[in-house]
Amino acid sequence: MTSWKASPRIFLLSIAAATALAHTTWRVLLNNFVVEQIGMNGMQIGFLQSIREIPGLLGIGIILILWFCSEQRLVVFTLLALGLGTAATGFFPSHLGLIYTTLLMSFGFHYTQALELSLTLQLTPKEKVHGMLGQMVSSDAVASMIIFIIVMGLFHFGLLHYQGIYVVGGCATMAIALLIAFASPTFSSHTIQHQRFILRRRYWLYYILTFLSGARRQIFVVFAGFLMVERFHFSLTKMAFLFLITQIISSCCGPLIGKAVARIGERRALCIEYAGLLIVFFGYALAQNAMLAAGLFVIDNLFFAMAIALKSYFKKIADPADIAATSGVSSSINHIAAVIIPVTFGAFWLISPGLVFGIGACLSGISFLFALAVPHGTVEKCPSASLSGVE
Repeated sequence: MTSWKASPRIFLLSIAAATALAHTTWRVLLNNFVVEQIGMNGMQIGFLQSIREIPGLLGIGIILILWFCSEQRLVVFTLLALGLGTAATGFFPSHLGLIYTTLLMSFGFHYTQALELSLTLQLTPKEKVHGMLGQMVSSDAVASMIIFIIVMGLFHFGLLHYQGIYVVGGCATMAIALLIAFASPTFSSHTIQHQRFILRRRYWLYYILTFLSGARRQIFVVFAGFLMVERFHFSLTKMAFLFLITQIISSCCGPLIGKAVARIGERRALCIEYAGLLIVFFGYALAQNAMLAAGLFVIDNLFFAMAIALKSYFKKIADPADIAATSGVSSSINHIAAVIIPVTFGAFWLISPGLVFGIGACLSGISFLFALAVPHGTVEKCPSASLSGVE
């Protein structure tokens, strides 16, 4: 147990891995599950994904829960909810059943993500935050690789079908959550966190980039995988293999991306990410070849790994006492568009899939323009704010 007590690093990496095991299982099976077992179309899966994002929109609710429960204790409960929602998915192969299990899974996932970001930024010194964020990308990717291999093996050899694989992924996450609860000591932040709603004018650029990130990512999460299944008829094993490739690359590149962001700065890193995503989205819109679309899918995931630049940018500009509350607020901001886009763009999908990805390219271009407003070099933290929650 000494490794747990020496540093919060193992604790944080365990959260990242546990989150990946359940959410990756849910995500990699979803498109094939809804098409083969339930018979959903693009409009229906868009509606489901909008439902999935409601808990993210309610991320601000974390602030209220933290009045009664510490972040470290709460993350155990959110991981258990994530695992349980995932494990139950295969037992309810209907539209209504999928909505219920998705909501439970989603509350666990989105609240865990917000808590993970908050705890990482609080427990990691500013000079080490790039490296820690990069390691967490790798931890997520390694856990994802493990579950991809399990999915491919079990499904290919007929040992387990959808129901059984969902149980494996969900229970693995719940097991790690219990391990964290009983084996991890309590880690304390050096700064007492505000436990109220906080919206600061000086964080305006972070809020805008967070909003645009949520909008872009929804187009990828909802429709890129669906494109592979619906248009190019990728089987479950092919989708799992495609996800596996992306995670192998992410596990190798995560620490390198962290070091690169530290070296070139957040502004350049964000500009590279958004320019690359603009090209990728246009590629999706025009893709007529399965191998080209698969290549874009891999590149897309790699660019999204560069999102650590936005997190480290916030670490630099934030009042340390704002981190927990702002993590909840940013989760809600990130999901404003996320609730609207899947169901709305699901209707666009029925008209033209190219239109959906064309809008994604436009959002990437807008993000690039706002990224130019990120200051060069190290951004000094502003003086502590007044006691008012909104300024």
